[in-house]
Amino acid sequence: MIARLRSKHHQHTVAWCLFLALTIPTLTVAQSAILSARSVHHPVTGYGGMVASQEKLATQAGVQVLREGGNAVDAAVTIGFTLAVTLPRAGNIGGGGFMLVYLADQKQTIAINYREKSPAASHRDLFLDENGNADAKKSRYSPVASGVPGTVYGLCEALEKYGTIPLQRALQPAIDLAKEGFIVTPFLANGLKSAKKRMSQSPAAKAVFYKNKGSLYSIGEKLIQIDLAHTLQLIADQGPAGFYQGETSDKLVLYMQNNGGLITHDDLLNYRPSHRKPISAFYRGHRIVTMPPPSSGMTMLHILKLLETFPLEKYGQNSAQSIHLLAEACRLAYSDRAEFLGDPDHWSVPLDYLLSEKYIKQRRNLIDPEQATLSKNVSSSRQSIPYESPETTHFSVIDRFGNAVANTYTLNFSYGAHRMAPGTGFLLNNEMDDFVSKPGSPNGFGLLGGDANAIRAGKRMASSMSPTIIFQPNGKLYFITGSPGGSRIITTVTQLISNVIDHKMNIAEASHAPRVHHQWFPDLLRIEKGLSPDTLKLLEQRGHRLSLQSSMGSTQSILTLDGKLFQGCSDPRRRNALTLPSSIRSN
Repeated sequence: MIARLRSKHHQHTVAWCLFLALTIPTLTVAQSAILSARSVHHPVTGYGGMVASQEKLATQAGVQVLREGGNAVDAAVTIGFTLAVTLPRAGNIGGGGFMLVYLADQKQTIAINYREKSPAASHRDLFLDENGNADAKKSRYSPVASGVPGTVYGLCEALEKYGTIPLQRALQPAIDLAKEGFIVTPFLANGLKSAKKRMSQSPAAKAVFYKNKGSLYSIGEKLIQIDLAHTLQLIADQGPAGFYQGETSDKLVLYMQNNGGLITHDDLLNYRPSHRKPISAFYRGHRIVTMPPPSSGMTMLHILKLLETFPLEKYGQNSAQSIHLLAEACRLAYSDRAEFLGDPDHWSVPLDYLLSEKYIKQRRNLIDPEQATLSKNVSSSRQSIPYESPETTHFSVIDRFGNAVANTYTLNFSYGAHRMAPGTGFLLNNEMDDFVSKPGSPNGFGLLGGDANAIRAGKRMASSMSPTIIFQPNGKLYFITGSPGGSRIITTVTQLISNVIDHKMNIAEASHAPRVHHQWFPDLLRIEKGLSPDTLKLLEQRGHRLSLQSSMGSTQSILTLDGKLFQGCSDPRRRNALTLPSSIRSN
């Protein structure tokens, strides 16, 4: 059982830090070994517990639970449901995801896989047209695109097994915000504007997210979601049965029947989260714990192990040499991901083999330390890969006893399938697009494999989501992190870990540093703004084809220095930013 706060009378002796997607850090501490006068970016610092999420109101809701005596799981479940209201592009009850729970008193990490499942009527050729070609519109924007949602069951089960507060309390902030409304931010207003054309094709979604006659909500106006409030209340009153049975399930299944979708009452009744043993590997003495397949934690570990023998600290953070080696390691790891990653309930994933020292050494020997390798020469089995949207969201929580949660969940695309069953108030996911629609037929993305990730009834689609917990060489909890970003999640989390461990950066510096990304195919090195022109020139001389694109990821990270003092940072790459530290030092 996770340790509880001793009593509510102790809440005033605890200091709390809240922070959101764009952080303007304000507090530092002299006793922090990882901070120095040389630091340009400083994390938020506080005592007693910490929440890092991508959205202000969700962070506030989670921290309030901690203040009332709740533990990290209590806060995480509250955040998850609240984001379904306040961050509709990624927060959800109609999608799914992955949660890592660290139990401090047991020194044990639990992996909860509440990824969506394909409906029973699914089959391998589901998204092929009459000519045998993949139909992207059908797999992304039709009712058939939706997998059986897992978020509600996943969050409820986490609370029941490891939490301490009633489900009604965990859902109350979300219910209140849906019923009473919240202020539309510039980030939300812009998102709804961009999604209007597709969202308007769903009358129910249009009625929720746009005013009369389809006009846009203005910044500063209130968005009220009455149907969503009712759906959330049913969950609060009945638990998972309030979603997977009864009124809500009837509305969802009726919509599917009337619009050619696949989800049935049996699909909903049969859904359960999967509890798995986390996977882990050591990197320079630190134990890196992450989600097993169909999450891509194995690929992140693979990259780190490939890099471990190279002196990255000596080469320097974001030097041409460090970036070159990272790109080459990613090229190899992503090619293995394409071949092997799938749902272990339906596909044999050779984890022990992929992470064995023998295989890692064999793959590492393929890295030319001076010259880029052509991706076409890395593997002879280039596979068909679906597009994976960056619109996911991650949050991290630590409580005063050192219990921790790293959670990543999504609808897939921003606003999922842009569809809503009338009367439910929640958006449907389009996660079926994360399967490979036509195994063996290349489409240029190079992410998630062929037969390993082919569509099959009751199967969970592969994912890049990789919530991660890192432990010090002495076994103590060090930091937790994760990110949205589609296929870039893996490289984003990898670089943050390397920045802290290899380059001794504080958690804010590690979060703010420019990122790069290579995913095997397409054969190019994606870069963010901020890298030196000299570095870029050296990379081109080594044979890398560079592509300057939009920013990557939105890490939400918390680092613990002594089990009591916490430092955290929310990534500056996503808007709707605010930092709200609240420090009340224990006497």
